[in-house]
Amino acid sequence: MSDVLILGAGLMQKPAIQAAKKLGYHVTVVDANPAAVCVPFADRFEPVDLKDKDSLLSLAAELKNASGLSAVFTAGTDFSASVSYLTEKLGLPGHTYRAALNASDKIRMRSCFQKYGVPSPLFIEITKDDFYRSPNELFESAGFSDYPLVVKPVDNMGARGCRLIRKETELLPALKDAVKYSRSGRAILEEYIDGPEFSIDSLIFDGELTITGFADRHIYYPPYFIETGHTMPTSVNPENWNRLAKTFFDGIKSLGLTHGACKADIKLSKNGPVIGEIAARLSGGYMSGWTFPYSSGVDLTEQALLLALGREPEELLEKRIKTGVNGIWNLPSKRFSAERAWISIPGTISCIHGLEESERNTFVENILPRANPGDDVFFPVNNVEKCGNVISCAETRIDAVESAESKVAEIVLELACPDKRTESFLSSTYETHFPPSAFIVPMKVYMDTLDYFCDMMLPPGADLTEYIPECLLPYADSVMDWNKRTIRQTLEMFMMLRPDFAVKNPVLFYKTLFRGGIQGLLYMTSQNQR
Repeated sequence: MSDVLILGAGLMQKPAIQAAKKLGYHVTVVDANPAAVCVPFADRFEPVDLKDKDSLLSLAAELKNASGLSAVFTAGTDFSASVSYLTEKLGLPGHTYRAALNASDKIRMRSCFQKYGVPSPLFIEITKDDFYRSPNELFESAGFSDYPLVVKPVDNMGARGCRLIRKETELLPALKDAVKYSRSGRAILEEYIDGPEFSIDSLIFDGELTITGFADRHIYYPPYFIETGHTMPTSVNPENWNRLAKTFFDGIKSLGLTHGACKADIKLSKNGPVIGEIAARLSGGYMSGWTFPYSSGVDLTEQALLLALGREPEELLEKRIKTGVNGIWNLPSKRFSAERAWISIPGTISCIHGLEESERNTFVENILPRANPGDDVFFPVNNVEKCGNVISCAETRIDAVESAESKVAEIVLELACPDKRTESFLSSTYETHFPPSAFIVPMKVYMDTLDYFCDMMLPPGADLTEYIPECLLPYADSVMDWNKRTIRQTLEMFMMLRPDFAVKNPVLFYKTLFRGGIQGLLYMTSQNQR
């Protein structure tokens, strides 16, 4: 039985392992982490660092000489260049190694875009030597006109080391952080492009591009870029869909990608589409392996793997439709799928409430915790630090979104007490820019709420929703925290989880509510009970 070699044993690689087995191949999986979640699903596992191309080539050659090696594959990892290195050396189908490098290193990528006139941000390469250059020098070298700017490592994913720079005092710390997260010690400093952002998955072969997923990205919490979810398919109108798809195709061609998966992050600015980046792989973030198959009914990973095997992706060819752009096809979504993440304030998880399925979440397909009791959690500064994800699928966009978001609202990470990290977060001022407070209301409403509760004690067992002050009522059902809970829902949840707690200090109670939401209230009451 011939082998398929899959790079990576994380959850994002599970659909690839399943697809290879379904197609009848022996699956060898490599990862530097022998405890990775998908190791048990492999027919054979080898602990190999995915950056170690020589060791990977030695293993791949061994497989080819033994039972035969039919394909090398990855999805949702940084290592598509390692895949192309192996396929080129062994004569297997795939993107060329040079093209994959172009799609792995953001400096090479931007240079290709610039050479072929593909819209992308102005940029400059940053190394440690640039820490000593003045901001004026950097601006002049790159042609920047003003802040804000964005800095990111040239060779990392998950938004690690990526942040918005709004003023000169933020510049040097941000550059140092981005270089620290780069495997090659380099970062890219670029102009910030405003506008809605999209993720696009695709397969390219025979000189044509098939769009296999087009989603709206939901990104919050500046100065960082935290993707709290995506919704599939996009709500963008057909004209802009075509413009974005054409720019993506132009970017693919400029990089030299010709056979396999391509993934884009792209914005629609006031001047038109602007490419953020293109990767020579399927997307992570539950898009290629979860939300697109749910919305389209097509196993995208299997279709991409067929290309890597040198076989025709028959289902894709049968179901795709022509678009208004020459050379571009679309594999349409028939239903709607939404992915939403839940996040946490800093601390250590003691227990988790609300993971069980609920009748209110009819369209939820997956509840995927990433942080468990005993784990340390943080308010995220990158997409690796989110605590879990909910995925839904429904016939309408509103049902898919509401189902995913209402399930996220039910999930509560209760934090262990005492913990200085949690206490520092809760004691920081309401005006703190980052991390933001749970509930943001006008400052006058915040102060009037606290004044309302001065010298007041609520009776034991009181229905807290009946004591919402009049000044706060217009916001009680509309302002939401990071996890899509309203103020009223948070009070109801608190009463359910702490039914016997008497609120003796309503001012402190509401300060904690505004700053830390339900997690803050549960932590505060745990402190009082110690």
